[in-house]
Amino acid sequence: MPKIHPTATVDPAAQLAENVEIGPHAFVDANVAIGEGTVVMHGAHIGRGTTLGRGNRIFPGAVIGQVPQDIGFQGEDSFTIIGDNNTMREGFTVNRGHRLNTVTRIGSNNYFMINSHIAHDCQIGDFNIFANGALIAGHVEVGNRAILSGNVLVHQFVRIGSFALMRGGARISKDLPPFCICDGGNWARAINVIGLRRNNYDAARIRAIKEAFKAIFRSGMRLSVALDHVQNHLQATEDVQKLVDFIRASKRGIVKGRNTLEVEND
Repeated sequence: MPKIHPTATVDPAAQLAENVEIGPHAFVDANVAIGEGTVVMHGAHIGRGTTLGRGNRIFPGAVIGQVPQDIGFQGEDSFTIIGDNNTMREGFTVNRGHRLNTVTRIGSNNYFMINSHIAHDCQIGDFNIFANGALIAGHVEVGNRAILSGNVLVHQFVRIGSFALMRGGARISKDLPPFCICDGGNWARAINVIGLRRNNYDAARIRAIKEAFKAIFRSGMRLSVALDHVQNHLQATEDVQKLVDFIRASKRGIVKGRNTLEVEND
């Protein structure tokens, strides 16, 4: 049976699985489903249309699945869907979709630190870390095992690739490709070598990514020419192909690097 504190408010229509804990003064709205072993600590808020998987930890003051910060929102039924084993620390917020039947989606095993924020319609993968005050606007996509450091800012509709790293205070309005480290504003400094090593990438895999990065961001070639060069003349590993595919699919253009002549797709 779920363990619900007497001071908590839980709508009778909410679906709570075994071993769910709802702490003092927490609020759980209607049309909410919470998976086994999830803990909602005191003062946390779970909004209408939210689905939480197993083993999540919702810390005090977190607000999950409230209405989007969109002046065009008219109260439509929209959703927040969250996977398993996520940690959502104090003051973390995530908004549900901004139009009828739209979804804000978070995967599994993510760690969201204090006062980080995910806006409406974002799509977040697995094993990501959002440090204190990391803020992402609506419709942003984040892959897997990315790190957003403290107080970073991400513009709406931006994509962040897997294993990317944004250093503290960085801000982007362009897509950040996989494996890249972002400093300052829309700036790709280097490859996230330490992150790759920690995830068991060997020297050969990292070397291939580095060579592709240099051709794309430091060669001085136009972006379209650099991408062709990477595919035709460098080692076409699966990782390199993911990097190239991500860039070719960009609609906003990508962040720039040293000697980049053209960062928009041709």
